[in-house]
Amino acid sequence: MSLYAQRGVSAQKEEVHAAIQHLDQGLYPNAFCKLYADYLGGQSDYINIMHADGAGTKSILAYIYWKETGDASVWKGIAQDAIAMNLDDLLCVGIYDQILFSSTIDRNKLVITGEVLSVLINGTQDFFTTLKNFGVNIEFLGGETADVGDVVRTIAVNGTMTARWPKSKLITNDLIAPGQVIVGFSSHGKASYETDYNSGLGSNGLTSARHDVLSKEYATKYPETFEPTLNDQVVYIGKNKVTDMLEIPGFGLVSVGKLLLSPTRTYAPLVKAILTEHFEAVKGMIHCSGGGQTKCMKYLPGNMRIVKDNLMEPPPIFKLIQENSGANTKEMYQVFNMGHRLEIFTDSASAAALIEIAKTFNIEAQVIGRVEAATSKELVLAGSFGKEVFSY
Repeated sequence: MSLYAQRGVSAQKEEVHAAIQHLDQGLYPNAFCKLYADYLGGQSDYINIMHADGAGTKSILAYIYWKETGDASVWKGIAQDAIAMNLDDLLCVGIYDQILFSSTIDRNKLVITGEVLSVLINGTQDFFTTLKNFGVNIEFLGGETADVGDVVRTIAVNGTMTARWPKSKLITNDLIAPGQVIVGFSSHGKASYETDYNSGLGSNGLTSARHDVLSKEYATKYPETFEPTLNDQVVYIGKNKVTDMLEIPGFGLVSVGKLLLSPTRTYAPLVKAILTEHFEAVKGMIHCSGGGQTKCMKYLPGNMRIVKDNLMEPPPIFKLIQENSGANTKEMYQVFNMGHRLEIFTDSASAAALIEIAKTFNIEAQVIGRVEAATSKELVLAGSFGKEVFSY
């Protein structure tokens, strides 16, 4: 059993998918998000969407960092995580504007102060203000902030996004087909709209990242940060403290805590530019979130083989996690994005134009793979690590 599974989590969410398998899949079953008829406006050429996601267990890492350093500003990044995990899912169906957001914050008041709530709530609005500068308009409608210490040990930060969008501007993944190439967009570095180096970790796999990298001393100091029935052998098994420094080429020394807590990069400014200028070239889009580099397999419109044999070099954060945990390559690529969190399926002639747009935002991009004809669904990951094959 993988370390991830031993900690009570699942990268593939098998039980969740089993529970929802009989539910209506919406108007476009292959789309990255579930899309429904326009109940709000009553127009047949529009859809409605309501989508929920959050920062996950990354908030526990923020709690440890805050307690260790006294730096409450780290919670602003958690606010961005909850937004980006929603927004970047919506981007993958083509929605990048006129969005409504409602936050849901559940806290244990005995350990999470009002200062933290203030940073989270104001950080949410600050992030929306930044996005407006790029023509991505999201209105903050408030939400629910509840003191539920009997339910959560520290804090859970989530949100819901709602939008109404024309069918003619949707990306449904129905056009993904053999012969196309896949452009990957880097999750790390420093995009033109980011203020600091981004490790690229995002908000997936943080249970493993936290326990794999951080020292056992945090189990003693902060027992409220993990499930007490877990086997001690999977609890905080790493060698690092959040204040340890790591050399990042081109960016100097960055603390391990800041690397793990880098706010999830949103691709919204980039995707808006791509869809505005090259909508017809985009045949499909995938947010490599839960499930990492295997995520794309859930949204294919038929049998085909996805070959990713020109993957980006994983940034330092993933090497740090793997060195601490000893996880094999297959598990790393199933849990983490490993360097690119957005994929666009397109024709080979259009790939260069999408890569050039990414450069204007200082985001690295390259053709990382292709789509081949096959009699079943298959994923091939290949690189210096060797070759991993997944069948579906």
